[in-house]
Amino acid sequence: MISAWIEGIGLFAPGLVGWSQSAPILAGSESYTPGTVPKLSPALLAPDVRRRTTDHIRLAVEVGGEAVQHAGADGSQLWSVFASSDGDGIIMDHICEEVAKDVPQVSPTRFHNSVNNAPAGYWCMAVQSQQPSTSLGAYDASFAAGLLEAVTQAQVEQAGVLYISHDTPLPEPLHAVRPIESIFGVALVLAPQRSPKSLARLTVALEPQLVSLSRLGDAGLEGLRTGNPSARSLPLLSAVARRSAGEILIPYVHSRALRVRVDFA
Repeated sequence: MISAWIEGIGLFAPGLVGWSQSAPILAGSESYTPGTVPKLSPALLAPDVRRRTTDHIRLAVEVGGEAVQHAGADGSQLWSVFASSDGDGIIMDHICEEVAKDVPQVSPTRFHNSVNNAPAGYWCMAVQSQQPSTSLGAYDASFAAGLLEAVTQAQVEQAGVLYISHDTPLPEPLHAVRPIESIFGVALVLAPQRSPKSLARLTVALEPQLVSLSRLGDAGLEGLRTGNPSARSLPLLSAVARRSAGEILIPYVHSRALRVRVDFA
């Protein structure tokens, strides 16, 4: 088992725009209404840079910026871990269409946006970070895999780590075979030791078999959880919002589970 402390949270999803607005909903004191999401326009990206990105990249920068601000941290000094189940579907769709043509014409901007660590690159440029960064994907287990990596880095390296998990719907015909129902992004600023800013302690460990998993009592939130791989984070976020100590089971790879213990002391 290995632990880290949450010092800041960023969140962006239908009906959950920003941690301060979302915490009462996830705590159960306010009702959840999905609604529509506002246009993503992260302030950390200059307008000319923002125009060259897609929602997949803007989502990562948006929630990352909120988490860093919530923690009162210096984004340039944080290590970072980015997780996404499928990468940028809009870019993948465009490139697939282009390479099927007799004379493919893929723009350099779209090509460099297609790589899995493109969001990490835009983040590091936005905050002028030269710290180590990891980008990973593990299909439906991406949130759990990224969280395990981020907590491990925070404790082993004794460093502050920004963890961002983000997934956006794929366009047709990709959506037909890989349905992601809504946009969802979450970011956590993790610290190796407790501080006055700490919100909760996470202790993570791998379980050899997924015999059960944590669900949400609200039907709308549960639908959101199952409809987007990054939204597998919702039971954890709900526990933090409720200040409810306990264990969360999140699906991991090869039918295993990530057990997350949430404590507040």
